[in-house]
Amino acid sequence: MDRQPHVLVIPFPAKGHVAPLMKLSLQFAAQGVKVTFVNTEVRREKIMASLPEKVEERSLISLVSIPVVVDEDGPNDGGKVTETIHRVMRGFLEDLIVKINQSNVNEKITCVIADTSVGWAVEVTKKVGLEAVAVWPAGAACLALAVHIPQLLDAGIINTDGIVMNDEPILLSEDIPAWSSSDIGWKSSDPVKQKAIFEFYTIVPDYAKFYDWVLCNSVYELDSSVLKLIPNVLPIGPLLASSHLGVFAGNTWPEDSTCLDWLDKQTAGSVIYVAFGSSTIICAQQVDELALGLELAGNPFLWVFRSNFWDGSTVRFPDGFKNRVAERAKFVEWAPQEKVLAHPSVSCFISHCGWNSTMEGLSMGLPFLCWPYIADQFSNKNYICDVLKIGLDLTKDENGITTRHEICTKINTLLSSDVIKANALHIKEIARKSSDEGGSSFKNFKNFIQHIKNL
Repeated sequence: MDRQPHVLVIPFPAKGHVAPLMKLSLQFAAQGVKVTFVNTEVRREKIMASLPEKVEERSLISLVSIPVVVDEDGPNDGGKVTETIHRVMRGFLEDLIVKINQSNVNEKITCVIADTSVGWAVEVTKKVGLEAVAVWPAGAACLALAVHIPQLLDAGIINTDGIVMNDEPILLSEDIPAWSSSDIGWKSSDPVKQKAIFEFYTIVPDYAKFYDWVLCNSVYELDSSVLKLIPNVLPIGPLLASSHLGVFAGNTWPEDSTCLDWLDKQTAGSVIYVAFGSSTIICAQQVDELALGLELAGNPFLWVFRSNFWDGSTVRFPDGFKNRVAERAKFVEWAPQEKVLAHPSVSCFISHCGWNSTMEGLSMGLPFLCWPYIADQFSNKNYICDVLKIGLDLTKDENGITTRHEICTKINTLLSSDVIKANALHIKEIARKSSDEGGSSFKNFKNFIQHIKNL
């Protein structure tokens, strides 16, 4: 019997981390690589429901659950989720690898592919003599920043809590934009959260020397200057549900596909799509201003409004708002985002600028209205607005609120900009060519798969 190539995939158990690792796993399976996907008991059934119906992909993906109960989509307060996962999973992982490799000599795991947020997994991987591959869940610029944290600490540019000293810009290379304290990759208005996020970043240089490869959801042609700063990096983006398979919705929440029927009835290029990812929470006043800004703009809009989107106990819109916009608005708790972004009726994307959303939006050729909330989203906003020039930033007033008038004005400016629209279509074409046969990401992924099969 021929040996079956077999990898163990370990995501950090949060929605924005699980989705890209599962998309990657499905692409492995499509190339004949067996995948054991480690997850938590809480998430197992949700993942199973999101897997494709095609038997050949399902048969090559096994889900193994760790015995831990955490609120995976809630806040990682002070790193408690990370601490819990680390404590339970470390011993579990080594036992799992040994058990699998003793049970079937023809299906031995030869490579462990883990999210950088569970960097400790590389120690276990090397202990049992396997190849270690990291997956970076954010943008290439933030990966470059993470890799250079030791130098930044030594130079006194940041302190051990990740705070930028003397408000000095961070410049890694003359070929890429500098970071300021307001857009650093671990930024948060909450010092406790900022310290916890910074700890994720410090994991990368701590373990970088052990990684055989670092996979990232980026496109070489868009990020060549940054990628040159990162050792052993392999850009394989964009990672989309439509890539190679056309399956897996990329989420573990129930989607409301009625929004696609609604989009079918709208005029081409008319609908504003509003979505802030899985964990953004905003105050009631800001919800009101966003609602009234969309009303003022006058365009049809599709708004993904999660039940936990705001900091109140019940959902409340401005008086009469839903009645006034009823003929041109659609509200859903979760949407099939890639399908929405690819729909011809959609004109632009009001986004929190999470990396998955950023890659999905630019791959569909959409202009962005950027509303970052935390961490790498601020750096992604700069990437969208200043590097790629495919979006606009929303500013806040003296009270930290983005007003209805700012929202309306920026929507009108964005939709009337032929330059931004042309840039967005150009970036879409670059991303498409990269993932098409013969493109840089296509070749990188193909070569990586061949490497896995040769281990």
